[in-house]
Amino acid sequence: MKKRYILTIIVLATATLACSIFVGGPAYPDVPIPVTTEAQQSLQAYIEQAVSDAAQTGTLTLQITESQVTSYLASKINSQANPLITDPQVLLREGQMKVYAKAQSGIFTANVSITTQVSVDENGQPKIEITQTDFGPLPAPQGVNDAASAFVREAFTGSLGPIATGFRLDSISIADGVMTVTGRVK
Repeated sequence: MKKRYILTIIVLATATLACSIFVGGPAYPDVPIPVTTEAQQSLQAYIEQAVSDAAQTGTLTLQITESQVTSYLASKINSQANPLITDPQVLLREGQMKVYAKAQSGIFTANVSITTQVSVDENGQPKIEITQTDFGPLPAPQGVNDAASAFVREAFTGSLGPIATGFRLDSISIADGVMTVTGRVK
């Protein structure tokens, strides 16, 4: 009897260690943002077309949707060996870009949120500031704001890479699920 009891405890302990334990955190959006390769590809094609049109007209206007940004960010995350976050959802609301994701620390998994303000600096380049991070019950890793800021900046400027050369951004506004980027030929 004693051997069965010890064996049961060992099996339960091993099963627990093999799985991750969800410990909570900020709630994901009620309606999930779809992640599709089509949305990511449409973003890339849309940017290329906008850049081509801007070369003719001298002005650039982009309207990027939550699905396009979420799909692009998911693609960037999936290409990394050990990403900081997984399963992103990007909301574009009330002047802010809010990224929801999952983070793992050992066997613990938690929902996290990273809120950013996106604007244009004095040189006409995108400026991304992390205004809030919420790692739920997990301790925020040292330098998380810097790491998250660098990650979001790289993903953002990577998607807008063609704009960085030859164009000067005038404004970036975020509202109602759409990020509108305007600029002009340098």
